[in-house]
Amino acid sequence: MKKYNFSAGPCILPQEVLLKASESVMDFNESGLSLIEISHRSKAFVDVMDEARDTALDLLKLKGKGYKVLFLQGGASTQFLMSAYNLLETKASYLNTGSWSDKAIKEAKLFGSVNELASSKSSNFNYIPKDYVIPTDSDYFHCTSNNTIYGTQMKEFKSCPVPLICDMSSDIFSRVLDFSKFDLIYAGAQKNMGPAGTTIVIVKEDVLGKVTRQIPSMMNYQLMIDKDSMFNTPPVFSIYVSLLTMKWLKNLGGVETIDEINKTKAIVMYSEIDLNPLFKGFAAVEDRSTMNATFSLVNDGLKDTFESMVKEAGIEGINGHRSVGGYRASMYNALSLDSVKVLVEVMSELETKA
Repeated sequence: MKKYNFSAGPCILPQEVLLKASESVMDFNESGLSLIEISHRSKAFVDVMDEARDTALDLLKLKGKGYKVLFLQGGASTQFLMSAYNLLETKASYLNTGSWSDKAIKEAKLFGSVNELASSKSSNFNYIPKDYVIPTDSDYFHCTSNNTIYGTQMKEFKSCPVPLICDMSSDIFSRVLDFSKFDLIYAGAQKNMGPAGTTIVIVKEDVLGKVTRQIPSMMNYQLMIDKDSMFNTPPVFSIYVSLLTMKWLKNLGGVETIDEINKTKAIVMYSEIDLNPLFKGFAAVEDRSTMNATFSLVNDGLKDTFESMVKEAGIEGINGHRSVGGYRASMYNALSLDSVKVLVEVMSELETKA
């Protein structure tokens, strides 16, 4: 039976990417060797790394603008620490919109003063604060573009008088933005780009080298740039699959094309949530994420019936995070509009049974 994968992460990946990746494990590019057993110093993998970096810049329209791409380990959680290690000298400003920005703030406090400009924590992060001013004396401003757990997303980014850092773990490559506004972007691959194991970092090189502290080798962006992301053995499989996913997106028409597809999926999903009296959305309407729709039943007495129908339809991964409860439909790039329609049909059918 066909499954419809709405998992929040690790994410759904295109079928053609999974097929190509599985072939590479047995025989990479007809070399007679597996991708995961060749040397990361070999020309075959160096070519993969070079193409992955180049494709990322191409998709975000950042070529020739002073940016470097890194593929690192440790997930976005390590970037909470690493970004502050490299950029926080005295004081940094943070927008707190969810669990991940909350954790980023905790790590940054190890290196200097943290100014929490605004927070939606008192409302269980169901909206994006907008009434804040970014101080010009900050070393940088940090925000999280999409909040997977709560289903909120920043729709606009204020003009920033200091370096702008953004955690884009769950909406990287999903929508059109002026990415040149950002001085550093990081994203764990497993939300919208590839399998768990690597994290992409896109950094404008001229923001580095300004802190006075000594930075350990594994935490040093400049060293990682100088070593082409291969200071130590990189996660070769995760990087390769991320490259395949980026190439799939490029062949589809790039970020511009997937942006329109994602908007359509979100309209279909949220229309059902709003029109069906059995369901209610969690996130503020103006801040709803195109990637993660969070919602719940108005009457919990229908829980068993709804979940039985969901299972029968082959729908997987819609249970909400424990912080919010209810349900979460993650509609990442590789999720088809047909999958969204199947879920909406089940929700609509439930109304006829209630």
